[in-house]
Amino acid sequence: MQNKELAKRYLIFLIGLYIMSYGISFITRASLGTSPISSIPYVLSLGFSPTLGQFTIAFNLLLITLQILLLGKRFKRINLLQIPLTVLFGYFIDWSMFLLSWMDPTSYLMKLLYLCIGCLILGFGVYLEVTADVIMLPGEAVVKAITIRFHTDFGITKVCSDASMAGASVLISLILFHHLEGVREGTILAAFSVGFIAKLLGKALAPAVKRLLPPAEEAEGKEEAHSSGGAGHILVTIGREFGSGGREIGRLVAEKLGITYYDSELIKLEAEESGYSEEYVQNNTDKLPNYRLYDLYSQYYSYGADEQPKYEALFTAEQKVMKRIAAQESCVIVGRASSYVFREYENALHVFISAGMEHKIRRVMHRDQMTEKEAERKIKKVDTERKNHCRYFTGNEWGMAYNYDLTLRTDVFSIEDAAQVIVQMARKKCESSQKSR
Repeated sequence: MQNKELAKRYLIFLIGLYIMSYGISFITRASLGTSPISSIPYVLSLGFSPTLGQFTIAFNLLLITLQILLLGKRFKRINLLQIPLTVLFGYFIDWSMFLLSWMDPTSYLMKLLYLCIGCLILGFGVYLEVTADVIMLPGEAVVKAITIRFHTDFGITKVCSDASMAGASVLISLILFHHLEGVREGTILAAFSVGFIAKLLGKALAPAVKRLLPPAEEAEGKEEAHSSGGAGHILVTIGREFGSGGREIGRLVAEKLGITYYDSELIKLEAEESGYSEEYVQNNTDKLPNYRLYDLYSQYYSYGADEQPKYEALFTAEQKVMKRIAAQESCVIVGRASSYVFREYENALHVFISAGMEHKIRRVMHRDQMTEKEAERKIKKVDTERKNHCRYFTGNEWGMAYNYDLTLRTDVFSIEDAAQVIVQMARKKCESSQKSR
């Protein structure tokens, strides 16, 4: 990274650091508790003479020491920059607390309003800190160290870290004051909202940030985005309802066109790309049980720039594998939000296969040796997971006709007829894309 680029990133980081300190002070002045990471220093500052900022410095130095103990030789020297940044952060907090000394809300409604404003400010500061992508603050860096040392999930570890800090604050409060002080509903709200706010800002401001801080692989990304696969390649993507015969149609289309069919055949490649086991890839492809709960869980990854939740990491790996294949050969790809992945590919034909519920139930009963109720339950479960997956990763509604070039019902047309129509349309799409070049 060039010095100019690095200086720009550190400037953004420092701005984010100050905004974070202001957010913490705003939340604290609301008198409904404070953020989990600040709860221990805050409770201690209520019982002793050092300020919130000074206790924050001491606490973060303790977390840096813990990182060194956890990582040993794997602790990178660059992370020692956390020390001066921690000191600066502590003084920022004290300065912000001084500037907000006028805040003394008396009504619960005003306290709640100030708390929400503080969470918004803190979320924006976290977003800037993570976007700068230069160094983590000790609170998140120690979570990263734990994940490296014990091979745990970052999101779950972050949740446990926040919970343990809040719990320790409660214990300290009971020991010092014999009642709860400094840890309240605001602590819980901050824990669940700040990362979510940072995540939403990340999505909303992504285009502006890309212009300000272009990634190193930008040129490669642009090339991929405007690619049409390989010259003369035929690319067919097939989305399908469970039990509609989409896989069978995909195989038949590939056979008629004399090209490669990819579905379960991708599992090994995706496992190699993502680092996950083949079993994990097979069990989690095209699935998202509850996207709202997952959204809540994944917000904890907003605190780590180089961390991705497992579903995101898997989807990223799937995209890389599919684009690599499409650049090398003609193919039929089933599922994996492939119509979205290849949405800008001129030679790609996007198909969705559906059928009436009775038709799907009969197919699943015969194919999987299930009772009628079992088949219906499985169809609804799998289709819901696919719908959630599509909505979360693409922002599109799964199965809606405007997201595809062609939609076919297998309770109206036979598998053979559907495959034949797709073959004809795929050839025409490929010819059209070649003429437009």
